Amino acid sequence: MKLRLFKCLPVAVAALLVGGVAQAQDSTRVTTSDANKLNTWSIGINGGALAPISPLGGKNDFSNWKSNFGYGLYIKKQFTPYFSLRLDGVRGKLTGDNSEPYKSGAVNDSPISAFETTLDYSASLNAVVNLFNIDMFNKNNALQLYASAGAGVAGYKVKTSTGSAGLTDYKNGETLNELVIPVGVGAKFKLSDRINLDLGWTMNYLDNDDLDGYFRGSNDKYSYAYGGLEFALGSGQKQLAWHNPVALTYDEALQAKQTANALKGDLEAQKAENQKLRGEMNDLLKDTDGDGVADKLDKCPDTPTGTVVDGSGCPLKVPAPVEKVVITEADRKVVADAIKNLEFDLNKATIRSKSYATLNRVAALLVEKNFSLKLAGHTDNTGSDALNMRLSKARAESVKAYLVSQGANASRVEATGYGESQPIASNKTAAGRQKNRRVEFTLY
Repeated sequence: MKLRLFKCLPVAVAALLVGGVAQAQDSTRVTTSDANKLNTWSIGINGGALAPISPLGGKNDFSNWKSNFGYGLYIKKQFTPYFSLRLDGVRGKLTGDNSEPYKSGAVNDSPISAFETTLDYSASLNAVVNLFNIDMFNKNNALQLYASAGAGVAGYKVKTSTGSAGLTDYKNGETLNELVIPVGVGAKFKLSDRINLDLGWTMNYLDNDDLDGYFRGSNDKYSYAYGGLEFALGSGQKQLAWHNPVALTYDEALQAKQTANALKGDLEAQKAENQKLRGEMNDLLKDTDGDGVADKLDKCPDTPTGTVVDGSGCPLKVPAPVEKVVITEADRKVVADAIKNLEFDLNKATIRSKSYATLNRVAALLVEKNFSLKLAGHTDNTGSDALNMRLSKARAESVKAYLVSQGANASRVEATGYGESQPIASNKTAAGRQKNRRVEFTLY
């Protein structure tokens, strides 16, 4: 029997695992995108009825079985909305006797008249698969049905009775440890985002025939019908187990369709705007006379073909060539004479009258040939720098004023003062200082 039980175990567990993995593939998108928002750990407590029989059928060693109180605790890890692993623990008592015949009327002639088994513990790891969501378009359901299967170890002590004798220890009161395979179904109701009502029933198949102290060569079993509460752990606001990826997919598809429609509307509006801009651009670039200047900017819209135009679209006017200024030696001599004879009153900008004749010839030369003239005033180092700068500037301006009074174009005469900064001789001698006190004339 042990061999058959071990062969059945992988089949049952594998079926649930395959179903869980297949459903997990459908919900990968949900778990990866919302993993930080949904609680995946939970604990549960429950209580109910333990009975040493199976409603699914099979051989019962005692004709009169009884239900006793049992209680359990589990911790669960939810991997996807459909699949989880649960670590269960159950304790309680199992009892039965032959005080009544079987329902068929047959009398049990077993040498063991009664038994009492204390289930010290039953610890098992179970794969739990949520079978389906009640409302596939509801993002968070309130009712789920599930199935579970797993394997573990049960530890128990047995007492038996023969005839009218009282209960005595089986195998000297030794705690027996055997492999147990629980297979169950259940329904879960969401009471709040963190608390669930859990109703379930589990059939536990033992890998031995001594649960009731009566060894007949067939494996014993016991059932556990329970109700309890499950509490979500974690900082999230909702539980992954109640999350419905089908509804999320539907919502996302609907949102995508709405977004696509909105984008289509935006695209049509953009096309209309582009068409309008294209028309406005054609108007802006329209060039009737083909001169390269748009009509909106063309001040001469009827320019003949081939005419070179300026930026306003009008025929380009070529400026007259500038005549080259030719300064002769005679011109330079007129200027040199004026410089040679130029005298000012002492420490003043007043031109002495003896300088008028040569300055008059310079003025006539400027008028006749339309020359330009630069006047640069200079002083020696006698006096302060500021005084010499003002004096040199004033003397140059005085010469300019005289030349303008004689008919020279004021815009063609430039007067600048340099003070004592550009000496042409030593200021240590009177002759040198005399040379440095000057106004230079430059024709151009």
